[in-house]
Amino acid sequence: MAGQVFAYIGHKAGKADDTAQELVIAARKINPDSSPTAIVVGAGAELDAVCSEVATSYKEVWKFDNEALAYPNAEAIRKLLVSALPPDALVLIPHDTFGMDLGPGLSIKLDSVFASDVVDFEGLEGDTLKILRQEFSGQVSTHSNCDIAAGAVINVRPGVFQAEDSGSAGGQVVDKSAEVGDLAVGRRFLEVVEAEVGDVDITKEDVLVSVGRGIEDEDNIEIADELAEAIGAVVSCSRPIVDAKWLEKSRQVGTSGQTVKPKVYLALGISGSFQHLGGLKGNPYIVAVNKNPKAPIFQVADVGVIEDLLDFVPVLTEKIQEG
Repeated sequence: MAGQVFAYIGHKAGKADDTAQELVIAARKINPDSSPTAIVVGAGAELDAVCSEVATSYKEVWKFDNEALAYPNAEAIRKLLVSALPPDALVLIPHDTFGMDLGPGLSIKLDSVFASDVVDFEGLEGDTLKILRQEFSGQVSTHSNCDIAAGAVINVRPGVFQAEDSGSAGGQVVDKSAEVGDLAVGRRFLEVVEAEVGDVDITKEDVLVSVGRGIEDEDNIEIADELAEAIGAVVSCSRPIVDAKWLEKSRQVGTSGQTVKPKVYLALGISGSFQHLGGLKGNPYIVAVNKNPKAPIFQVADVGVIEDLLDFVPVLTEKIQEG
């Protein structure tokens, strides 16, 4: 059977990332009786706040407080985890930019299985864990069997496991800071470069109308502008729109753009890559319009409309304006 399940908890400014609660749900999907242990690393008072928050969802939280961990450094954290984890550990890590740095190398150091961008777990039989991944921008589903007898490192796509509200697990925080060994590494933190701020700060908006490649032409962005005006929203976009220089970088949602927490998110012509969805936090109500019925965005959308946005959106705007 699988070894102990651990969840690596990302955090910023004293708040745990939304994926903290998602990984609890992922662990239960592997084994309904699973009670994962949270791993929280960092330094100072903010770390204590994160541990207290995480303890409401996890029965046990391992805390590692060290100045070398003040800024997330995958090279240092790999050294830490290799010494701290049992040999057959099953480690769940969010598949975000940091997780993609941390996970593969950690699996090599632990000499265990690695699976990236996992979107579902389909059962555990003995030492065989059945997982579901997606290929070719979500067009193909891949069902794989992983032998986890010697442990595994699994990067879980953010947003695919519906996070629950913070519970009352009453978890115990175990301070393992004294067990931190030498964390000297070649890579060192220099500075944080904040994303540019444009004429609109999309991170503070409650409703976003976001456009992707399906908008087809720069002139068609006017369609999204009209809908946004009708519902009191702001227009944002996916990376291809910024690459084409149709909208400024400050309006990009995604792991290489802005992280947003709207209440409502309208995704127009957006396929729904994990890089884009990685910028969506807080479980917004997602309405997706895409003419491709197999677009990954439909897997996370609350409402899906299979139509060409160039035909559908003007009609929707007109009906809203009439109302």
